[in-house]
Amino acid sequence: MPRSRPHPTSNRLIAATRARLPGLAACAGVTAIAYALEAAEHAAFGRAWLEALVLAIVTGTAIRSVWTPDPRHQPGIAFCASTLLEISVVLLGLSVSTTSLLAIGPLLMVGIAAIVAVTLLLGFAIGRTLGLPARMALLVACGNAICGNSAIAAVAPVIRADSRDVAAAIAFTAVLGVAVVLTLPFIGIALAMQDSTYGAFAGLTVYAVPQVLAATAPFGSVAMQVGTVVKLVRVLMLGPVCVTLSLVAALFFPGSDTPHDETRKHGRIFRFVPWFIIGFLILIAFRSTGLVPGTLVALAKTMATGLTVMSMGALGLGVDLGSVARAGLRVALTVTLSLLGLATLSLIVLRLLPGA
Repeated sequence: MPRSRPHPTSNRLIAATRARLPGLAACAGVTAIAYALEAAEHAAFGRAWLEALVLAIVTGTAIRSVWTPDPRHQPGIAFCASTLLEISVVLLGLSVSTTSLLAIGPLLMVGIAAIVAVTLLLGFAIGRTLGLPARMALLVACGNAICGNSAIAAVAPVIRADSRDVAAAIAFTAVLGVAVVLTLPFIGIALAMQDSTYGAFAGLTVYAVPQVLAATAPFGSVAMQVGTVVKLVRVLMLGPVCVTLSLVAALFFPGSDTPHDETRKHGRIFRFVPWFIIGFLILIAFRSTGLVPGTLVALAKTMATGLTVMSMGALGLGVDLGSVARAGLRVALTVTLSLLGLATLSLIVLRLLPGA
């Protein structure tokens, strides 16, 4: 009797899994070190001043500065930094209900939209003042105002940005993203922020959705929930921004669109809301039905935290400090000044809102 052949899809899945194993092992190693350091803090001080989420970024970046992962590790590291990170965001939806989503209120919703718009214009103006080309300035501004690398990647094809500009913008936002996660808790403590206010501040300033978890972890679950929801609203601004840029690109960036691009424009618009945000919203709705048992919520939260720690380690392993140094002083100043503008504007808005 002839043996049945494995399905082609199964073969591809097995091959992809094998290719990812070296990188997964490296990220697992970083994760183990991060948790060991957190345990050492507990043993020495009775509490962890730096959570495993933050320690994973620091550890990964430190390792990357003395060891460059070879091509064998890249598939697994990329999988951890993207797919695992996105899955962790989806799982986090089970810990957020519509009650907490609505709790941020319409005023903060309007404030988030205003902060994104003003920060985008401010970042673009800073970049142009410092002599950056228009496309490069816009990449940095969008990355800073919305969601870092995701925004840069989404805006780049709309304005036909040069690949070198994209690489430089992403390199700086990666490093600044790590710096923000590490320094933000100290700012919150220095300003004696309430948990919910600090969560909103983190959601308004941190680049990536999962990095909000690392930045808010020292302030507890309330800060983490508020920060995630605020950041979610901020990320959703990517759609309107990209659609607007696609409509005005021909005016400000001649040659951005060609006739064959027109047939793809509508399809391109529907790619601006990532799948994990949709999954996050679905699980929020599911949690809000009241049918989710507490044990499942606790399990999902534990899994989300573990996957996020591993993802943060992968992001640290991807921080190339050398490429950042080579990107240039003007880009560094633009990113830094734009980030300072974002943080300042966020603090002002939060101070003006009731209960902040």
